[in-house]
Amino acid sequence: MIEEILADAETRMGKSVDALQSELVKIRTGRPHPSLLDQIMVDYYGTDTPINQVANVTVEDSRTLAVAPWEKQMVAVVEKAILNSGLGLNPATAGNLIRIPMPPLTEERRRELVKVVKNEGENAKIAIRNIRRDANSDFKDLLKDKEISEDESHQAEDNVQKHTDKFVADVDRVIAAKEKELMEV
Repeated sequence: MIEEILADAETRMGKSVDALQSELVKIRTGRPHPSLLDQIMVDYYGTDTPINQVANVTVEDSRTLAVAPWEKQMVAVVEKAILNSGLGLNPATAGNLIRIPMPPLTEERRRELVKVVKNEGENAKIAIRNIRRDANSDFKDLLKDKEISEDESHQAEDNVQKHTDKFVADVDRVIAAKEKELMEV
């Protein structure tokens, strides 16, 4: 019973770190990356569809993304979706290819992005601590129902704390790496 709770907590904590990493991919640095456009949804015949399912997104050069919709009639729709995405991108269409130049980041914008990254990291840490709280609550319930002893309960809580510390350190490591990447010129 204790092992199941610990395994569940560890799995959920790992998913919190994975979710943080996928959120941080969306925060752009000076270099373009195809995943920057992943959250953009395109109206594909009445259905909201991720851009990477209606077009090929590639890095053209060090400052430009290229989007090639698979259907000619989707070019204008994809371009409009990119403009309305709120990412501050200005696509330029040339035939069937949409080029998206990445404007260089200013120092001020980089600092704002670092704040966003730190906020995302704090949210991930909160999620991890909530998972710890849930696991500890489960242990207390087992103790109250006399399914485990006090020693087993304390040992289990110590193990959950070790997992929590490990995953919080992982979050700190991910945040530090993204911060360093953002501040590179």
